[in-house]
Amino acid sequence: MSAVVALDPRGGRVPVSERGPSPRKVVVSYGFWLFLLSDIILFSAFFAAYAVLSSRTAGGPGGPQLFQRGHVLVETACLLFSSFACAMMSVAIDLRHRGLMLLGAALTFALGAAFLGLELAEFGDLLARGAAPGRSAFLSAFFALVGLHGLHVACGLAWLVVMVAQVFTLGWRAMVVGRLACFGLFWHALDIVWIGVFTIVYLGAH
Repeated sequence: MSAVVALDPRGGRVPVSERGPSPRKVVVSYGFWLFLLSDIILFSAFFAAYAVLSSRTAGGPGGPQLFQRGHVLVETACLLFSSFACAMMSVAIDLRHRGLMLLGAALTFALGAAFLGLELAEFGDLLARGAAPGRSAFLSAFFALVGLHGLHVACGLAWLVVMVAQVFTLGWRAMVVGRLACFGLFWHALDIVWIGVFTIVYLGAH
């Protein structure tokens, strides 16, 4: 079967790829992937800055003296399980099952909020011990990198609440399902970034 073509005003045949704007679904998907890639580049810059400044403690405490790896392991478990709950939510969306979708969303939110609460508690503990961002270049880089990830998690939680509200007000419209798919990609990307943070910042502390 020959490819579908269109006629231009001069009577010529125009390839499908040149017939005009792409469908909205394609444009949105492409745009969201560009957003994710730009976000990865942003995190890469913060990782690079941390790698350069991690030894610049200015005579103050370093990672081994400040980090509580048991605490961070609990944080990591919360985020990993929240990613699993998000995957289960995606399956429920494919099945168009609101109850299971709501359960997956609730678990994702609860575990994500627990992760964020533990991270804020860690920040509070460091500040109480005098390890503020202004104490050294190492701490500045640490708070910037980990705080940037935490900010993304907070935005993701707000996004999830909005999406659940849209499911119950707008139903399973293609627009809503597409936005939920974008949220899933975003949440899993945060999981991958955190694995990098956990490995480089906490396990790599020396």
